[in-house]
Amino acid sequence: SDGGKRLVVPMDGSHWLSMRQVVEKLTERGHKVVVLIPEVSWQMKTTQAYILKIHPVSYTLEELDGSL
Repeated sequence: SDGGKRLVVPMDGSHWLSMRQVVEKLTERGHKVVVLIPEVSWQMKTTQAYILKIHPVSYTLEELDGSL
């Protein structure tokens, strides 16, 4: 099948750990994947496997830690 364009807006934490594998597999199959992530995150890091777009947020990592 032809690869298409995909936009992924994941949640941080275990949701992302599961979704990351799916996103990487889509990229391997020829899809152009853009992942929209917050600038403050626990586990979402830059990679060569897909395109990352980082958006600003109004909280710090300390506030994110304190929310849980």
